[in-house]
Amino acid sequence: MNKHNLNRDDIVAVVVKKLKQADYVHAAWEAGAASFGRVDEWSDIDLYVVCDDDHIENAITLIEQTLCSLGEIDLKFRVPEPTWHGNSQVFWRLKEASPFLFIDAAIMKKSSKEKFLQYSIHGEPLVHFDKAGLVKDDPMDIEKYFQEMKKRFERHKTTFQMFQALVLKELNRGNAMEALSYYLGYILRPLVEVLRMKCSPWHYRFFTTYVYYEMPEEMVERLHPLYYVSDVNALKKCREDAEAWFWEEVKSMNWNDVKERLVSPK
Repeated sequence: MNKHNLNRDDIVAVVVKKLKQADYVHAAWEAGAASFGRVDEWSDIDLYVVCDDDHIENAITLIEQTLCSLGEIDLKFRVPEPTWHGNSQVFWRLKEASPFLFIDAAIMKKSSKEKFLQYSIHGEPLVHFDKAGLVKDDPMDIEKYFQEMKKRFERHKTTFQMFQALVLKELNRGNAMEALSYYLGYILRPLVEVLRMKCSPWHYRFFTTYVYYEMPEEMVERLHPLYYVSDVNALKKCREDAEAWFWEEVKSMNWNDVKERLVSPK
């Protein structure tokens, strides 16, 4: 079989068919780009599978054997457990498929409370089968989420001021790489979070993921030069510009508008 002979539909169709035939598997769906209608040639396969609590390993083995029936697996990575989200997660890459088309599978116990089904955050899943009516929106508590966001905003106001020193001290020492790392983590990251609180609050913790789809074009254009730092002098200027922009956004924050976006996302 020639390289890249397998396409997305080939892989998904065969894997889903095998999973559906297993009595211990209750549901399977795609998330990620598929949930937001943005699948393209660069998209991987974000596969979510729900099975009986005592059949996690069986489900993983079934997926892997099915992938092997399609072609050679040339890379595999299983996230060490316990994972941060509490579910098992395995990545596979097929030699005969595009390297972008790796499979990112989350295998979840039926009893798991976290199935990433908050549609307001994760989008509406592309459901392949649901034998037990498990795939349904798990609505967020908007008021609780809103208050948590405001607390994080207040925290950023403090840490943003304090950790400017981390960048400045490394610039003063002539340690450009350390200064750049601190700049990305302690200056740009909180700036982007505050911007996203304003324009896409359900994804304010997503950092730069989806910014090209969810941020106003003029905001993206203003961010670009802050990321493309050419040298130490440019870093000094970018830090100054990012600092000024952060406080500009803080002063103009309108929480009524933010809450309205949560209630009625556009």
